[in-house]
Amino acid sequence: MDPASTPAACLPDNAAVRPTPDRPYTDRAWLAEHLRQERAEADLLGDIREALFGAQDGLVATLAVVSTVGGATNDRYPILVAGIASALAGVFSMAAGEYLSSKSQREIYVAQIAKEREEVHDSPGEAEAEVAYMLEEEGLSREVATHVASEFAKEPAVLLNTMVEKELGIPPVEGRNALQGALVMGAAFGLAAIVPIVAYLFIEPRRAFPVSLFLSAAALFGLGVVKSRWTMRGWLRSGAEIVLLAAFAGIAGFFFGSILPALLGVEAPAG
Repeated sequence: MDPASTPAACLPDNAAVRPTPDRPYTDRAWLAEHLRQERAEADLLGDIREALFGAQDGLVATLAVVSTVGGATNDRYPILVAGIASALAGVFSMAAGEYLSSKSQREIYVAQIAKEREEVHDSPGEAEAEVAYMLEEEGLSREVATHVASEFAKEPAVLLNTMVEKELGIPPVEGRNALQGALVMGAAFGLAAIVPIVAYLFIEPRRAFPVSLFLSAAALFGLGVVKSRWTMRGWLRSGAEIVLLAAFAGIAGFFFGSILPALLGVEAPAG
């Protein structure tokens, strides 16, 4: 076989294969940097996911609150208080929830990895057989799967990482920082929550409702368009589906707020 057509990882140490523009992967330094960049991009996409989720939730939840209160009263003060209180509660709730969720997930992962490490140490033959079976399930022949697993078993750390990834579905590389994810989500929620509130600062509440709804819909449409860059979906559909959700939350909230005084037996708002 021509050495130039053989993957670098399969070549002997003394094989004379040099990196070329169409074969940069034959350079171990290039491979290391390439993998570092891909892992950094994966972490960045995780932060983007948290930011988009937090922003969408902040917009929709706050819009629903100010619309409901705005439908029940024409007084700007309770509308702003309700909106700001909802935004602050959401910031702390989302940030704390994300932090505790990520931290708990990582703790569970650590416990599962420790259990697998014991199996590799105490029953290496069983661990090797499990890896061979999983490789065979993925499409390798029994002979090849058994050979690959036996090679992995020569390095217990490699065998452990393979078991953790294939058996438990846990990435062998350390995941994102839980605190970082919490801060990103909380900040995104808080910033997005300003959008539905801002109209009520400058416009009479009854007239502020359609403006608040429009601003929220525009912001959410923009988020949907941005999200489509990574989801590979059409930007128009991605933006429109979020706008429909916001419109439903705002209109339903305003309608419920309009009938709320009557349901509670209080005087309807003036204006």
